[in-house]
Amino acid sequence: MVEIGRVSELEIIKKVDFGVYLDGKNLGEILLPKKFLDNDPEIGNFIKVFIHLDSEDRIIATTKMPYALIDEFAFLAVADVSRVGAFLDWGLEKDLFVPFREQREKMVRDKSYLVRIYHDDKSNRIAASSKIDKFIISPSEDLSENQPVNMLISYQTELGFKAIIDNKYQGMLFKNDIFRPIKIGQLIKGYIKKIRPDGKIDLSINPSGYGKIDALSQKILKVLKDNDGYISVTDRSKPELIYHIFGMSKKSYKTSVGALYKSRQISIEKTGIKLTNK
Repeated sequence: MVEIGRVSELEIIKKVDFGVYLDGKNLGEILLPKKFLDNDPEIGNFIKVFIHLDSEDRIIATTKMPYALIDEFAFLAVADVSRVGAFLDWGLEKDLFVPFREQREKMVRDKSYLVRIYHDDKSNRIAASSKIDKFIISPSEDLSENQPVNMLISYQTELGFKAIIDNKYQGMLFKNDIFRPIKIGQLIKGYIKKIRPDGKIDLSINPSGYGKIDALSQKILKVLKDNDGYISVTDRSKPELIYHIFGMSKKSYKTSVGALYKSRQISIEKTGIKLTNK
């Protein structure tokens, strides 16, 4: 089924002077304006497009992709403010509307806000809301500790950073689990560290437990192999240097080096670490 606010790969069924018409199936014929065509496609060709509404609320297609789709969270800048609401720049010619009733705080032009994009069933329009709490759902049975996730850094608190997890859940990345600079609006890879009895989720940039040591140990081995089996890094090296070389905290580095040393995969020298077998 073809939906407004989604990406679809549709067949060209008609060519006109001002573009082509696509088979929108349940939505009928959908116009793809000529300005979005790089060449002269043939009838029967399929093309990847984003379906939305034009300035007159007609269903239309574009090959340009927005910064985010329906049911996704994103940080978007306010392009304009009017008497009816705010309009966000989301990468398309027509800005994304945020009604006043969906603004957590009054939006200001040129400032960016965390919003959730949704389909308004009453108006059949794509809109956004900064009242994100109503879109957050409780952890499901599909979630498990040490599971890899995508984290959208949303707010900073005294404890660390709150993050949106996989466009569904919300978790906390605590200060003591952060060993590199992160900023609001950044999308990073991470892991579920713990799911608390009250449903709150603790996050981590690196996996924890046995899996963490194994994954990070493999990373250290790869760096060693790429550098002829030797790296001049010790447990006295600065955390910044360790992160620059291995992409991990000094604590994680020392734990993983210890595991590699015990398994006799590396030797620890005075000035660095060395592969036992190149």
